[in-house]
Amino acid sequence: MTDTTRFIPDRLQSPLQKRLKSWESLLLLVAIAIFVANSFASPYFLNAWNLSDATFNFTEKAMIAFAMALLIISGEIDLSVASIIALASTAMGAAVQMGAGTPVLILVGLGTGLLCGAFNGVLVTRLGLPSIVVTIGTMSLFRGISYIVLGDQAFRGYPADFAFFGQGYVFWVITFELVLFAVIAVIYGMILHMTNFGRAVYAIGNNPTGALFSGIRVARVKFILFLLTGLMSGVAAICLTSRLGSTRPSIATGWELEVVTMVVLGGVNILGGSGTIPGVVIAAFVMGLVTFGLGLLNVPGIVMSIVIGALLIGVIALPRLWKMWRAQ
Repeated sequence: MTDTTRFIPDRLQSPLQKRLKSWESLLLLVAIAIFVANSFASPYFLNAWNLSDATFNFTEKAMIAFAMALLIISGEIDLSVASIIALASTAMGAAVQMGAGTPVLILVGLGTGLLCGAFNGVLVTRLGLPSIVVTIGTMSLFRGISYIVLGDQAFRGYPADFAFFGQGYVFWVITFELVLFAVIAVIYGMILHMTNFGRAVYAIGNNPTGALFSGIRVARVKFILFLLTGLMSGVAAICLTSRLGSTRPSIATGWELEVVTMVVLGGVNILGGSGTIPGVVIAAFVMGLVTFGLGLLNVPGIVMSIVIGALLIGVIALPRLWKMWRAQ
């Protein structure tokens, strides 16, 4: 009788109990702890302008992470996102050399991202190739094209008004990128949690065959998800290129690891079928606070890479431990 009363099934728990025992609640506590630790570790951390600059550590990656979250929930993955950024940035740089203005640059960046996403989507959904293999291949392909076009050179000379997307402030210390991040988070939260399309994504991730026999057009949904991932990579390319003011083929190198880490840290099951956008939002802040705090302490970049790798391994193992704790 004691064992029976000690275990409370999820359906019998109150909404408050579910929230307190959720992965998002744990992440929020971690974010608060990191914030407090950083405030003691460096006297410059609590400066409003420094905190504003800290958002650049995660906003661009998080924009991609929202689309990546949906893709991973559906059971697929895209490891070419950083290379799509490089190719989109190269395309924008080439357009600048031909005299293109800011509106054209935006269209070029978004269009390149969409085309790359469509290419990945066709290979996966039409030819039935594994997404991890396809996107490892296109990761080399897209960045290789950038290296062929640029070599060891760089594109510069972007219009002055183009700088607003990566460097502009909407109000006081609130950057345009942070506002864009918040808007995109709301949009993807609504798509995943409040629409039939979002329910289809969950269904495909849990049982693609069952989803197909339920009338869900699995291939079309996955193709759209690859399009969205490519599109968000294009958006990130616009913001990053605008912030840097130049294009090199090495731009955004290693971002695919950080984006996937952000998604998995947010509670998205790497095998598909579960995850939330709020979790990814909190994970973005956690990773941003970690990298910014280490930067203020002058920690070398290689150490930050070790921390990111350790986070990725840890967050894959932690959900299993979390489920074991919830079952007690």
